[in-house]
Amino acid sequence: MLWTPSFEVDLAGVLGPLRRGAWSPNLIDDGTGVTWLAANTPDGAGALALSRRSGGEVEAEAWGPGADRLLSGVPALLGANDDDSGFTAHHAVIAEARRRHPGLRIGATGRVWDSLVLAVLEQKVAGREAIRSWRELCAWFGEPAPGPGPEGLRVPPTPVAIRSIVDWKWHRAGVDLSRRSTLIRAARVAHRLERAVELGGVEGRSLLRKVQGIGVWTAAEIAQRAWGDPDAVSFGDYNIPSIVGHALTGAPLDDAGLFEVLAPYAPQRQRAVRYLGAAGFRKPRIAARAALRDYRAM
Repeated sequence: MLWTPSFEVDLAGVLGPLRRGAWSPNLIDDGTGVTWLAANTPDGAGALALSRRSGGEVEAEAWGPGADRLLSGVPALLGANDDDSGFTAHHAVIAEARRRHPGLRIGATGRVWDSLVLAVLEQKVAGREAIRSWRELCAWFGEPAPGPGPEGLRVPPTPVAIRSIVDWKWHRAGVDLSRRSTLIRAARVAHRLERAVELGGVEGRSLLRKVQGIGVWTAAEIAQRAWGDPDAVSFGDYNIPSIVGHALTGAPLDDAGLFEVLAPYAPQRQRAVRYLGAAGFRKPRIAARAALRDYRAM
């Protein structure tokens, strides 16, 4: 399939929020200019290969039961449904970031489940811990991606697979009782949670939060990826208040300060945060990284 977008597509930028680590099991660049995505769909597992052509076209191929679903979702995945009309940069650094990154788009997978698993794993732990758990759960309980993709490309665990995991295997994957309980509760109602994509916005996030253990932060992380919610800010995040604060005010913020600073950008507050990320703003490091907790040795 060839798709000709009406806008500049930055594959790495728009797909970046789906990636975790240099060798993310669900999203891999194979070194030849092709980006591979493995995902669950309502029709089953699928793998999608995306590449850019010199004329600006995007070439897409897909394999597996979910192939047709993945191909039909390519435009939305790459940001075709993203609407930045009405966005005004109230700070010079955001205006400059927008000028330098005209291809920045918020993509939408159209599916809740895969993003939900990753978001729950990232709750209240160091990023490296979550990445390790994500890789191990995909390797042990996910499927090898269909098609000729790179070795190691894995479809994330399905709700059925999540419900089948016994306690000691959760332990081996470094997933504590709180997060595993949230994943199991979500897996029991996974089909209902997919309706959040149709609802979108505050309603969609509210539906996700009906699952005990999914709060404001987790719902926002899912919404950003599943339906490209441009206003879903990850309040409660360890890094974002500091990043936004240093970029826009010169000092770190708490959540209340973050809410106040981003208020002029509603209903596109997450877009403002994305521009700061694209511009390279990061949380200043003031201490050594914390050592990883290894539950498997306990």
